[in-house]
Amino acid sequence: MKRIENATSRQVTFSKRRNGLLKKAFELSVLCDAEVALVVFSPRGRLYEFASATRSFFHVLA
Repeated sequence: MKRIENATSRQVTFSKRRNGLLKKAFELSVLCDAEVALVVFSPRGRLYEFASATRSFFHVLA
């Protein structure tokens, strides 16, 4: 595995994989009744987060 050199391709890949990762986090929380928290920062510093609905995001991290 190596870094994607083309900036446009890298951004497209990040967006697709981010969405897939958020979906998997949701599925894990539902299927396994697990408390899940996920934090992702984009290369540009934008924050994306997921927390299972049963508790607040910060409670899961505490």
